[in-house]
Amino acid sequence: MKGRRMVDRWEDDDKSHLALNIKWRACPTLYGGIIGDMLGVPVEFKKRGTFHIDEVTGYGTYNQPPGTWSDDTSMTLCLVESLTENGSPLGLMKKFVQYEENGYLTPHGKMFDIGIATVKAIRRFKEGTPLAQCGGTSEYDNGNGAIMRLAPLAIILNKEFNFAKKAEIIKRYTEITHAHPRALVGSLIYIELLIRMSLNNSLEKGIELTFDLFKRTFDEHHIYRKELQHYKRIFEKGFFGLPEEEIRSSGYIVHTLEAAIWCLGTTSSFKEAVLRAVNLGDDTDTVASITGSLAGMYYKMEGIPAEWLEKIARKEKVDELIDGFWRFLADKAVIEEYGGW
Repeated sequence: MKGRRMVDRWEDDDKSHLALNIKWRACPTLYGGIIGDMLGVPVEFKKRGTFHIDEVTGYGTYNQPPGTWSDDTSMTLCLVESLTENGSPLGLMKKFVQYEENGYLTPHGKMFDIGIATVKAIRRFKEGTPLAQCGGTSEYDNGNGAIMRLAPLAIILNKEFNFAKKAEIIKRYTEITHAHPRALVGSLIYIELLIRMSLNNSLEKGIELTFDLFKRTFDEHHIYRKELQHYKRIFEKGFFGLPEEEIRSSGYIVHTLEAAIWCLGTTSSFKEAVLRAVNLGDDTDTVASITGSLAGMYYKMEGIPAEWLEKIARKEKVDELIDGFWRFLADKAVIEEYGGW
């Protein structure tokens, strides 16, 4: 039997490389966010300086066992599952309803945490409000619940180079619970920064490129440009030189993004970054989850402590969902690029 042509073997290698590139982006980003979440759960709402976390712990605020993750991860997994099913924002909202009512995709089968703005949006949806009008639009609807679940979008939008088109997709997934323009801008910053780091840019370069995209895509009168001013510290020189006491870690989306980016930019490893985020106090699970996703994308799987990965609650289900997600995207990418395996 004659051997396969060299060109065929090269094509097989290219397909495998394409699939592995998706895996290398998706896995650390998603696992990183889950780890940050589970580290922060036991000390959520505790004030900075009243505790110190340097390992996976349990109980505390919600009296949950070690490895337990919160609504941040549950809703991220809902998005992972929805995207794997070729779903839509409507399908995602239906999964949120199941989370609220039945503890869907929770670590122990029961919901113990959910944001106020998200609850209100789910209630509106169940009452028949059109999906795009379910998210709150007041200035008080700018909680970090807008971004905590969105990391999977950075994987599916990695090859989309039209920023305006990306912005519209991200908006559709954000506004189902948080529809104020400031929340939408926070979502754009978060996802674009993840994408920029996935393209091997440094954190600093990613921040610079993200700011430049806003300026080139939206004119100075656009609402997104106006709301971008609330995030101006992130884009200022010297941001990473700010002392810890000037970094707030509340549930306000601006504070959460500032804190997460600052934690990544002032440390030199995944472990340092997420522990710094947790030890900032207050909204520890979400700040650490966002930090973990950013740090995961930056340091990749080899940077995430293996012993922490093994402590994730309901890990078999988590593994199944994440594995299914990246394989679905890999198959889709290979079909689009080569017509199939």
